Amino acid sequence: MRQIILDTETTGLEWKKGNRVVEIGCVELLERRPSGRNFHRYLKPDCDFEPGAQEVTGLTLEFLADKPVFEDVVEEFLAYIDGAELIIHNAAFDLGFLDNELSRAGSQYGRMADRTTVVDTLLLARQRYPGQRNSLDALCKRLGVDNSHRQLHGALLDAQILADVYVALTSGQEEIGFGDAQAHDARPAAAASFIPATGERPRIGLLPGELEAHLRRLETLRKKAGRAVWDAVVESPAVTDGVPA
Repeated sequence: MRQIILDTETTGLEWKKGNRVVEIGCVELLERRPSGRNFHRYLKPDCDFEPGAQEVTGLTLEFLADKPVFEDVVEEFLAYIDGAELIIHNAAFDLGFLDNELSRAGSQYGRMADRTTVVDTLLLARQRYPGQRNSLDALCKRLGVDNSHRQLHGALLDAQILADVYVALTSGQEEIGFGDAQAHDARPAAAASFIPATGERPRIGLLPGELEAHLRRLETLRKKAGRAVWDAVVESPAVTDGVPA
């Protein structure tokens, strides 16, 4: 499965007010793993930044003056994303700007939805964490994704961070490894001592290091999924004279 994590930086918050895209950053995932084949372009916007927008990205018109305009990279960009599933945080924002850029480049390019399917990680996060803050920074903190190097917004950097967030957000506990038969065969079996049914129940003991490994695994799951199912305390109903209370 081919997925593209996509982010843009713009001169302002609304394309309808004449704002333009100044940076596109994409990270390719193949079977949920980074392929190393990224797409990154700075773009000359031919308009000024809205107040505050430069402080967010650190980009200036002077820096962008010799960069290509969107029309110069549109073919390359579309060839890169065609047929992939796009993963975007707050997709309506980025798609609105990109559709505007496509329409300015020419009606023959259509719209983003004509070429790809889109998964909005903001909607996914709101479903999983209703009523909580679900910005990219908030999700990094909640899911244990390192974003300490994110001092300014940058399209490629944010796409790389979002790739880690997306995998953590959608992986659950699938990496626990139950399906790896070879790995399980390589581990020593737990020691078991069987006593006739008339005696004590059989006990299975832990090998040295197994409890520590189990606790480390739980901590990894908590960082990725927010919690581990083993953390839920289930209390048995009280029993009085053999009858549940």
